[in-house]
Amino acid sequence: MKRRTTALLSLTALLGAVLVAAPTAPAAADEVEQLKNGTFDTTTEPWWTTSNVTAGLSEGQLCADVPGGTANRWDAAVGQNDVTLVKGESYKFGFTANGSPAGHVVRAIVGLQVAPYDTYFEVSPQLSVSGDTYSYTFTSPVDTTQAQVGFQVGGSADAWRFCLDNASLLGGVPPEVYEPDTGPRVRVNQVAYLPAGPKNATLVTDATTKLPWQLKNAAGTVVAHGSTLPRGTDASSAQNVHSIDFGAYKKPGKDFTLVADGETSRPFDIGTSAYDQLRLDALKYYYTQRSGIAIRDDLRPGYGRAAGHVDVAPNQGDGNVPCQPGVCDYRLDVTGGWYDAGDHGKYVVNGGISTWELLSTYERALHARTGRPWKLGDGTLAIPESGNKVPDILDEARWELEFLLKMQVPDGQPLAGMAHHKIHDETWTGLPLLPSDDPQKRELHPANTAATLNLAATAAQAARLYRPYDKEFATRTLAAARKAWTAALAHPAVYADPNDGTGGGAYPDSDVTDEFYWAAAELYLTTGEKAFADYVLASPVHTADIFGPLGYDWARTAAAARLDLATVPSKLPGRDKVRQSVVKGADGYLATLKSEAYGMPYAPTDNLYDWGSNHQILHNGIVIATAYDITGGTKYRDGALQGIDYLFGRNALNMSYVTGYGEVNSHNQHSRWYAHQLDPSLPAPPKGTLAGGPNSSIQDPYAQSKLQGCTGQFCYIDDIQSWSTNEHTINWNSALTRMASFVADQG
Repeated sequence: MKRRTTALLSLTALLGAVLVAAPTAPAAADEVEQLKNGTFDTTTEPWWTTSNVTAGLSEGQLCADVPGGTANRWDAAVGQNDVTLVKGESYKFGFTANGSPAGHVVRAIVGLQVAPYDTYFEVSPQLSVSGDTYSYTFTSPVDTTQAQVGFQVGGSADAWRFCLDNASLLGGVPPEVYEPDTGPRVRVNQVAYLPAGPKNATLVTDATTKLPWQLKNAAGTVVAHGSTLPRGTDASSAQNVHSIDFGAYKKPGKDFTLVADGETSRPFDIGTSAYDQLRLDALKYYYTQRSGIAIRDDLRPGYGRAAGHVDVAPNQGDGNVPCQPGVCDYRLDVTGGWYDAGDHGKYVVNGGISTWELLSTYERALHARTGRPWKLGDGTLAIPESGNKVPDILDEARWELEFLLKMQVPDGQPLAGMAHHKIHDETWTGLPLLPSDDPQKRELHPANTAATLNLAATAAQAARLYRPYDKEFATRTLAAARKAWTAALAHPAVYADPNDGTGGGAYPDSDVTDEFYWAAAELYLTTGEKAFADYVLASPVHTADIFGPLGYDWARTAAAARLDLATVPSKLPGRDKVRQSVVKGADGYLATLKSEAYGMPYAPTDNLYDWGSNHQILHNGIVIATAYDITGGTKYRDGALQGIDYLFGRNALNMSYVTGYGEVNSHNQHSRWYAHQLDPSLPAPPKGTLAGGPNSSIQDPYAQSKLQGCTGQFCYIDDIQSWSTNEHTINWNSALTRMASFVADQG
């Protein structure tokens, strides 16, 4: 199961209607108009407006006077209800619109008119700037007679006039063919190759025999040359490709290009400075994800914003949050923590793996042969806590740890010591929406075993890492970890509801043997106690082959235990075998990397790229990097370094998946407040933000409208509406953080 099971909220309940049965008819063969009176020749019926909008006919258009002072797009709207959609059918959604004064953004949606108000398609053009006539094609994910076409026009401080004409929703149209611009056929790491590291590229070509290549410096001088290696048809892209190896060239410099088959690659550097900066940028992402604190513009220019969810209107706040109805009769202060992704939810299971990965980035720096902990020290991240004599990476992780501790069920309550699964809005909100402007009721969701063990594992790990800096906090986290462990043993099979996906991701997990193993491992590494060692050694996970093709993740946490047991000093019996198992896993990923023409340690079964494939590529690379830390073997260092090339442009789409890195990079990740694509007054995601990447399941309507039938690497689109291929999340950036730190240390 994936993290998200429902789409995004479109409008408030005041726009709802009576529930009726959904259609079961097959897709229409002919083009059929689904809207009534989209030309407004004599009347505006059956179009409605919210009560604060006055609309009427004006020169053959529907023109609406929109009040100023509303907070959200959906606070003022025009729309039509009772629209029929057929699952799997393609629709062309078109309209003509203008605004006075020019420049206002309208959110045009096709969605459900009743709870939970799912959105099936949405666009947010800036009127009279992006043109006046708009047309889009999408595929319906549902059968319903209760769809709604809406134009959300609120959120402006000043009153304005919105005019609409030629509104159309045409069914039975052929799907739109999406052709991504992939640029030059020579695909390189657009950021940088290390001088003493591997240097590989991929050439897309029809040629079946070797071709000459040239490496040119910034002046255009040829500094190296050789021949390509034909690789045949690459399954992950369905392209005929050749490999290029120019690793023998080791001189640093900027703006190199690679030339082959009449094509010139995008420019790249040979050097180390980019990864020194990426280590910091990937970590700096977390400050702007913080809940419960105002983000200072002097620390993050362009990203300053008011504190979110601190009980200041319109927020209902996180300071006194009730449970979902029937779940509990108490309230908790769960302020703080990081917003999980592009929404305003906070989740213990995803917070757990993310916190572990940041803490492990620092812990690796303490113990690894190439570790440089001072590069993560106090003052490195420009956060409010900088200057407190605590490493900044620990300060940032503590912001989430304090929230995780607050999610523990209080003493005296049923399930005391367990952890609540998540806290988020009662229903989905739309885009864009600053955290401070979220008006939704917040709710705690039931406690479960997986969340409890995430708390136990991360709190136990924290206890050993914070002890040199704050003994009181370390004592508190260890006590919470022990309490959570005891509660989980008493309630070993309480699982999250896989259908609890309204207002936030479900994050279901019905196998917690890996979480038990992880929590026991962290408790043992911190305490050295025999009881925890015995649990680790008796766990069937301890000797299982856990390094599968997808890599580890929030629902597959055994690797978190195995990597720490292999690298954190301890007296665990059989520790050498643990280390050998990591090296064996790395060997498997190295074999995959060598077999892949694009050189990544990832080859999912049947070429079905999973949700967040980019972070899974990183996680497999981290296993290879850990094998280097264990053995010192050059092949593991080189494999880990080569594996990142895919993320920075050596891929079928010829783009970097990290914002601000590479000539062409992802910068429209799905987010409610990094939403520059929808609202020019808001910023794009900060530099160093990782996009989820290709996802063969393309669950969101926007991706479905563009990517039907996509092959592997092509199942991605850099658009804010594509939450299944292009979201950002705290656990994806934690993977980037850990790998960026490793790469920087190799410089």
